[in-house]
Amino acid sequence: MARRDEQRGGGRNRNEEERDSDIVEKLVHINRVAATVKGGRRFSFAALMIVGDQKGRVGFGHGKAREVPEAIRKATEEAKKSMIRVPLRESRTLHHDGNGRWGAGKVMVRAAPPGTGVIAGGPMRAVLETLGVQDVVGKSVGSSNPYNMVRATFEALKAQSSPRQVAAKRGKKVSDVIGRRADGASAVAAAADAEG
Repeated sequence: MARRDEQRGGGRNRNEEERDSDIVEKLVHINRVAATVKGGRRFSFAALMIVGDQKGRVGFGHGKAREVPEAIRKATEEAKKSMIRVPLRESRTLHHDGNGRWGAGKVMVRAAPPGTGVIAGGPMRAVLETLGVQDVVGKSVGSSNPYNMVRATFEALKAQSSPRQVAAKRGKKVSDVIGRRADGASAVAAAADAEG
């Protein structure tokens, strides 16, 4: 069986290996957990990892083991399996604002103009950087528990939709959804001009 796997390239094809090579991994949190047993305490470690390709795909995973490297490996494998795709505008920011909630963790993410950078802290920052967002403002209110913050951030990202997706749902053209004016500016820009 092992010989057959070697002939096939170790059971993985080249496309998977190429995809894994450009994946960025970030360790968000490591927790030492103690279980009291007959002879005393037995320690194990729990790791929370974020992985992403910085092109619109991101995932998170949680792994437990007796040793830190093994916990990180398990968390990374789980994160790669649970990756989601998030539509990005101009490959640098989100299409619209969003809110996410998981347990007591509440987060808000907002699209930002070029040059803003990633304004977010802690676990949220790790998620947004591995996603590949360059300009975004994030705010966390409520729980600062990294697990809840990461899950709440993912809830906010899952709610993101591109104009193309909205147009497909409504059975319209993308230009109808965006609402282009005669001079080429979008309806959003028109509203901003009217306010200013």
